[in-house]
Formats: sequence, C-alpha cells, structure tokens
Amino acid sequence: MPSITVHPLCPERSSSVPNPLPKLLQTPSGLAIVEIQGTIHTPTATESQNAGETLAGKLVFPNFSNQNPPEDQSWMKRVYFYVGKHQRLTGEVKKLGKPIGVLRKKEMGDAMEVDGEEQLEVREIIRYKIVFSQRPEPVSAD
Repeated sequence: MPSITVHPLCPERSSSVPNPLPKLLQTPSGLAIVEIQGTIHTPTATESQNAGETLAGKLVFPNFSNQNPPEDQSWMKRVYFYVGKHQRLTGEVKKLGKPIGVLRKKEMGDAMEVDGEEQLEVREIIRYKIVFSQRPEPVSAD
C-alpha cells in the first residue's frame, strides 16, 4: 500500500507580505477559500504580465472595521467580489463545518527524502470560507 510522510504546520513559514483579509480569515500564508457558483472570466495576461499578475477581481468587506471587537461578526453577512469593471458578486463569510487542511509538497531543501519518496507538509488549516451563491449583478464602471 503506498504511503507518504506528512509533516505538521510550521509556524515560522508565515508570509512577510501584510495580509489584507479581516483577522478572522487570515492564515499564516494568506490562503483563503472562495466558493463561486459558476466561472469567472478573467482578462487574459498581456505580454508584459505573467498569469500571476493578472487581476481577477477585488474582494470588498463593506461592514468590516478594525475598530470593531473581534467577537462582532456582523460584517460576515456581506462581502462583494468585483469581477472586472462590470460585475459584482454578493456573498458572505461562513464557518466550515470541519476545518480543511491544505497540504503541499515539501521542498527538497527542507528535509531529505525518506527512502527516495517525496514528503508533504501541512501548509494551512482553514476554518472559514467566502461563499458567493448568487448570480453576478451588473455595475457601472463609475
């Protein structure tokens, strides 16, 4: 039976880039789950951009404020995802019934392979997701 070694989450692996998500949604490396009903048509990358630099959209948390106490979760009821200049999805933040672990292949410099096999590490434990369950609404570019 095939098996693979899985290493626990390493806290020192957090990203040095500031995380713009509300504190409740933040994970050490900045990963988040976004659930969308359908397909997002993003602009194609230009020759001067690579695919990682192409803008897919913008997440907006209109009711979130850093001044609110952490137990105030009323802001979770409304999230906007602007796709391009003409569409807006409305959604909400929901707690997952069971947390989801995200695994990734362990880099070769981190540890030697065991018996020549690759190893995995837990990259994140995600407890919330952003759900967009409605059709997009048209918005003006203004």
